[in-house]
Amino acid sequence: MASPTVTVVVQTRGKPIKKLPKEVQLSLNAPTQDLYNLLADASGYSIHRLRITKATDRTVIPNSPENTIEGTGLGEMAVVHVKDLGPQIAWRTVFIIEYLGPLLIPALVLFPLRPYLYYHFDSIPGPTDLQLIVCGLLTVHFLKREYETVFVHRFSNATMPARNIVKNSGHYWLLAGCNIAYWVFRPDSAAAVQQPNPALLYTGLTLFVFGEIANFNSHVVLRDLRRPGTTERGIPSGFGFSAVTCPNYFFEIVSWVGVYLVSGLSWSVLFFIVVASAQMALWAQKKERRYRKEFGDKYKRKRFVILPGLI
Repeated sequence: MASPTVTVVVQTRGKPIKKLPKEVQLSLNAPTQDLYNLLADASGYSIHRLRITKATDRTVIPNSPENTIEGTGLGEMAVVHVKDLGPQIAWRTVFIIEYLGPLLIPALVLFPLRPYLYYHFDSIPGPTDLQLIVCGLLTVHFLKREYETVFVHRFSNATMPARNIVKNSGHYWLLAGCNIAYWVFRPDSAAAVQQPNPALLYTGLTLFVFGEIANFNSHVVLRDLRRPGTTERGIPSGFGFSAVTCPNYFFEIVSWVGVYLVSGLSWSVLFFIVVASAQMALWAQKKERRYRKEFGDKYKRKRFVILPGLI
């Protein structure tokens, strides 16, 4: 027997959307993604640019092949609100752009831009071995980030508002790129004027290598929890996941502590670590709450979300 068809009333919320139909007809058994496809085709907008909510309680109707119209509580003459989220950009593209700045900036500062940035010094000697090593570590780190973005990560959301790209990139381009490169590569920085401390150098290199490998492993574990093309997740387990909610963030910090030691304890690297750790801690706390809500008693709750014994 064919599923009953219902008429859904469509209303714009916020900025008017031209060509948006006032009503659409859908089968109760139809997936909610059909509602998105109908409205996207009629309006000429990308489905990722539309957010559809129920008028009764303002809950978001998912763009899903698995959720049904009936399952969301929509019935005959139910009202939905459609909001234009504005121009969108793919999350994968966002990450590529974010990491491109700090990938290129260190080498630019250390070599072609060096005489222009440090022109006020009486003499501008060539980069020291320690500065070259720091530049290499930064390059390796962000090359790894780019590789993971293209070949490893699976994103729960396809896009984000394009206007946010400047804000999102600023953290990496300014703090991890310009800030670190300018101060560490100065002719009078610790990495330039002090003899390398073997204890700091080799401990830093060890932490960096360990952090990068362990962080990559965590990303692979998280990738394998989500089936391609879906937003469903499993419960993460494996190295580090029994200690904290987000071991990938913990290993990221370990890696940056390695850069800090190799740099000769540069305040610019430490400043980036503090800012980045604070942001990652907020993300990890949200993820812990989401895991508890999503998996309930199946999930082993974590006391610490990012730094064992601290946060």
